[in-house]
Amino acid sequence: MDLKETDILGSSIDQHWYYASKAAATTRLLGSTPFKKILDVGAGSGFFTHHLLSHSSADEAWCVDISYDADSDAGTAGKPVHYRRAIDAVDADLVLLMDVLEHVDDDVGLLKAYVDKVPSGSRFLMTVPAFRFLWSGHDEFLEHKRRYTLAQLETVARDAGLTVQQGAYYFGLVFPIAATLRLLPQGAQPSPPRSQLKRHHPLVNTLLKSLCRIELPFMNANRLAGLTVFVLAQKP
Repeated sequence: MDLKETDILGSSIDQHWYYASKAAATTRLLGSTPFKKILDVGAGSGFFTHHLLSHSSADEAWCVDISYDADSDAGTAGKPVHYRRAIDAVDADLVLLMDVLEHVDDDVGLLKAYVDKVPSGSRFLMTVPAFRFLWSGHDEFLEHKRRYTLAQLETVARDAGLTVQQGAYYFGLVFPIAATLRLLPQGAQPSPPRSQLKRHHPLVNTLLKSLCRIELPFMNANRLAGLTVFVLAQKP
């Protein structure tokens, strides 16, 4: 999760339609399989880790991000959270890479490095932005290297030594809206580097959140289109 977006939304981030819906999709994709220890790679503020610690049986988490000034420890829902600039082997059984792989030159190499740090059987939940044709100034602002199709992210997971369990697009119902806003106004001109994430009027925020809630029960079957790619995989 990018700290630039945390700075834009501030303390209201958990109410924003995008992050609230993405957190719900994360919980749904993980299903009922229990997990106890979370490793959140490129965690930023640790938004998704905090959500899972508050809504699951997980009892401890490590948030790793090179942007942290120093190592520190805190807590969420009475459970310990360890913030680290780097980490060696850890006995996490759930690894999160939420909008991380698109930031690095070697996505397979980064993923493989963390596959090697956790035990066999650990699950990996990854998200990335979807479709190169949606590239805009938002990607430039967040310093993305690429956007992905579902098949491409599944290939990255397999090349890093993981077994893919589930792959899907999400934000399918808002996809036509976002695609229109990103593609039509600029025409042939590239948009300037700036975030398209912003605080919406409460009615707009509620409408977008409702559209995502309608889609949620069917997300596992969506291999067609959406704004975000989700892949759940496991270390053999």
